[in-house]
Amino acid sequence: MAKVTKEEALKYHSRCRQGKVEVIPTKPYFTQRDLSLAYTPGVAYPCLEIEKNPHDAYNYTAKGNLVAVISNGTAVLGLGDIGALAGKPVMEGKGLLFKVFADVDVFDIEVDEKDPEKVIEFCRQIAPTFGGINLEDIKAPECFEVETELKKILDIPVFHDDQHGTAIISAAGLINALEITGKKVEEIKMVVCGAGAAAISCSRLYVSLGIRKENIVMVDSKGVINKKRTDLNKYKQEFITDRDLDTLAQAVKDSDLFLGLSAAKMLSREMLASMADNPIVFAMANPDPEIDYEDAMATRKDLVFATGRSDYPNQVNNVLGFPFIFRGALDCLATTINEEMKLAAAKALAALTKEPVPECVVKAYNIDKLEFGRDYIIPKPLDPRLLPKVASAVAKAAVETGVARHIIRDWDAYEKCLAERTGEHIKRIGDISAL
Repeated sequence: MAKVTKEEALKYHSRCRQGKVEVIPTKPYFTQRDLSLAYTPGVAYPCLEIEKNPHDAYNYTAKGNLVAVISNGTAVLGLGDIGALAGKPVMEGKGLLFKVFADVDVFDIEVDEKDPEKVIEFCRQIAPTFGGINLEDIKAPECFEVETELKKILDIPVFHDDQHGTAIISAAGLINALEITGKKVEEIKMVVCGAGAAAISCSRLYVSLGIRKENIVMVDSKGVINKKRTDLNKYKQEFITDRDLDTLAQAVKDSDLFLGLSAAKMLSREMLASMADNPIVFAMANPDPEIDYEDAMATRKDLVFATGRSDYPNQVNNVLGFPFIFRGALDCLATTINEEMKLAAAKALAALTKEPVPECVVKAYNIDKLEFGRDYIIPKPLDPRLLPKVASAVAKAAVETGVARHIIRDWDAYEKCLAERTGEHIKRIGDISAL
């Protein structure tokens, strides 16, 4: 794929109607009667019904299909703390992806506030508008506090995608990588390079998959998180190791899994060579991974390798998760997105990778074939099967764990409805990208 230039990107965002999203009416507005129904006097009737029964907001307003993408701009992509307004193009982009991939409507809301308690209070106050809240690009450790508190006080799904999106997608890749390499999840030794929001969330979810906490070594910018350290916040303290290790090189030796969520060039070829047989390396620093793809492939032939980049195999791309996770959560009126729903999404993604890939997906990526193996452990984002498979798995988990307020009875009909909801749109993207 050709490199995106600054000029091309600025033109894309500014041409015609500026930005990437707009609001479109969903009801007729052509006659005086239409307007009387849409606004005064007709609008009074649904208002009074909602006053009597707040749950009726899901029947008479867009709340049930509306997600707030909320950011204070303190950890924007690889750009850091650039501020709320500068982060707005990213939040608009998130809205575009929600709509295109899962037909979820979004208002992006940029909050000029760094105090986590004030961000929490702001979200609490605007929550009645929305069916769910996607927190985005809020730096650690504040992001943990904001999400945890909002999940306690709100009865709608709250999801910090920077944490959980990466965790869910990479967990799907890990499930398949373990199968390919023949490794057992409870036996593998894991090294985590980075100790931010995504690294901690990934580690927690991997523990839910079966990795033993005592087999995890986490490394931050100051070295291994061990008992010698006195500078650790409570989130890093979850992953203190008992092993006598101080450096990344020491930690990586004989390890089975390297999880990189840090910076470019952190993993040397010598470190990779020191790993166990059939190593699994998820080098997900953006835009440049902890070790270059070419260097990694030249160092080990028995490697399973994934990055966050679209120009290499096995891209850990959050768009494989958040649109479909929210779609499933919204459709069953879930009050939260719990651990079981996250694991259900990861397992659905892993299972989908093993199914025969439709020709439209192969065409969209201009390749000859795509089949389960070392270079295909995660589905491609333009696969039209993602919406029905992942959203239904998430909704099922919500029902089974008792957090759904709407019980879906006919799962086959629900999957069929999902397949039709954005199928043509995704197919059109695939057809265009294959030209």
